[in-house]
Amino acid sequence: MSSTTELTAVRAGHEFDESALLAFLEQNIEGFKGPLKIQQFDGGQSNPTFKLFCGSGVYVMRKQPPGELLPSAHQVDREYRIMKALWDTDVPVPEMLCLCDDVSVIGTKFYVMAMVEGRIYSEILLPDVSPADRREMYLDMMRVLARVHAVDYKAVGLETFGRPGNYYERQYSRWSKQYKAAEIDKLVSMDNLLEWIPKHLPESSETTIAHGDFRLANMVFHPTEPRIVAVLDWELSTLGHPLADLGYSCMEFYADFYGEVRLRGPERESLGIPNQDEMVSEYCKSSGRDKIDNWIFYVAYNLFRSAAIVQGVYKRGLDGNASSESALTYGDECRNRADRAWELVEEMEA
Repeated sequence: MSSTTELTAVRAGHEFDESALLAFLEQNIEGFKGPLKIQQFDGGQSNPTFKLFCGSGVYVMRKQPPGELLPSAHQVDREYRIMKALWDTDVPVPEMLCLCDDVSVIGTKFYVMAMVEGRIYSEILLPDVSPADRREMYLDMMRVLARVHAVDYKAVGLETFGRPGNYYERQYSRWSKQYKAAEIDKLVSMDNLLEWIPKHLPESSETTIAHGDFRLANMVFHPTEPRIVAVLDWELSTLGHPLADLGYSCMEFYADFYGEVRLRGPERESLGIPNQDEMVSEYCKSSGRDKIDNWIFYVAYNLFRSAAIVQGVYKRGLDGNASSESALTYGDECRNRADRAWELVEEMEA
């Protein structure tokens, strides 16, 4: 995956027994052969990801981070399971090669997948891409998201991957607990959301596969064409409500993250990036929907959920076991996202 993300040496605190890893992979992946050289991707704030160079080719390993983990977080085994199940569908995913849930091998659970050649962009405005390709890449995200939601989860063996119904209630319970576990300062907007969200949950019982982190940085695009060849980072996936994914994908049309203008700025149109209405329309066309009601809930809910997630990232940075050195730059991100979510709620109710 040639990309705008960078490779580094294995960072301090993330070291593991490389000889034990090599021995395990030679025994569990057909044709795998050393010697082994390992570099770490400088991206992803949850599960550390590594590029494995060896005699038989190039592979990618994803593992749990070191240190004490929050409850139900960093479930690389779930990520492996869903991508393996999706391999024979029209959802583009890397080929899964092996899973190790024996923590005695390198200290945490991990899995190894095939390398997918392509482009990954950490910059949401897609530098060095033509306006026409930018537009098509964003719209292709909506087409692929509709394909994810169209998968018959029972037919691919994922009927136990989550519980049908009450998705938002379960998610609210999970992320409110994780936020409280990582809370540092009292945030008025977050406390307001913790009270407002459970009173405004959608009644829909529609159930599909939900990716949980469907955004540009988790797409691998074809090396030269504006289309997606792999969807990565399924750690937060479950059986859930499809519009949660859609609201998440459109979240940055409403919020300024990391102190940058992002997709709210006027340069979006000049760059060729579709607006939110065009994104939602493309998803509706691809998924056979006429319209989406109660849209602001899905955006505000995702800003709340995202605020809880980045608070956990920041807390791991303070604790010294984050997956990326940039974790400590997230100090204001929980507040930023919660404030924007509460602004949207107040605007809607006004």
